[in-house]
Amino acid sequence: MTWIDVFGESALRIASRHQLMAVGATGAGLTSAVRAGTLIRVRRDHYALPATHPHIVKAVRVGGRLACISALRDAGVFGFDHRYPHIHMRRQASRSRSPSSRHPLTEHNREGARLHWRPLLDPAQSNEYRVGILDALIQAVWCQHQWHAIASIDNALFLGKIDDDDLSTIFAHVPRRLKQLRHQVDRRSEAGQESVLRCALRAVGIEVEVQVDIAGVGRVDFLIESRLVIEADSRLAHDGWELHVRDRDRDVDLARQGYMSLRPAYNRTMFTTREVVEAVVNLLAATRGFPTIVG
Repeated sequence: MTWIDVFGESALRIASRHQLMAVGATGAGLTSAVRAGTLIRVRRDHYALPATHPHIVKAVRVGGRLACISALRDAGVFGFDHRYPHIHMRRQASRSRSPSSRHPLTEHNREGARLHWRPLLDPAQSNEYRVGILDALIQAVWCQHQWHAIASIDNALFLGKIDDDDLSTIFAHVPRRLKQLRHQVDRRSEAGQESVLRCALRAVGIEVEVQVDIAGVGRVDFLIESRLVIEADSRLAHDGWELHVRDRDRDVDLARQGYMSLRPAYNRTMFTTREVVEAVVNLLAATRGFPTIVG
């Protein structure tokens, strides 16, 4: 049995020395595996496979667990800025280390890691390397841009990771100034960029209908002021020539009914949101007064 088999059968990402010894490992065997590169000694008595995501390794090495958007992404929920790990630290944590070395953790060797110190609401949902989804969402509301936090909550609802009771719990544990964000949450959004674009458009007073069925075309992501259709495309959902052809056919069918269409790509929506909003505003201004449906 290989180490990959051991971790796979036990459903582990980070394993303690005790857990590995319980399935037949020996101290000499662990030392040999680390020297051979088939195991990583992440932290004293904590081991991982070499292919383990670097953010998990860094979080455990520091002495904490994945938090906020890092925990959400690991759980399959939308999280926007994932360049650096977000790490939850226990207030009584000791012997904290730099993410990439055994040196004591300081302000100067965090390597971009964002540390979260607030006590967990539901520590029982945490595991050896990640906080639970509920705590991660609360952290995201405190930590992220409001639209990105809403996008994470929308996605968690859409995926069935949380329910309405969880939603109430989240907004009971955020600052008063952020409680109003609950009114902007919409479980119908299927992807993070949809949520961000919806929030950005409504912030400038544009009427947005979500997940609208149009006869002869099917469901569209947004219908803007009854005449502009927006599809929040991502490469994952629209890769391949056949899908591109399908999308172009939908655009033609929309145009035949008098609708304009716009398909901003993920990066354009997420990194230059204001430009996409400007495009929508200008399209609406240019067509104001024209009929929506062509006779």
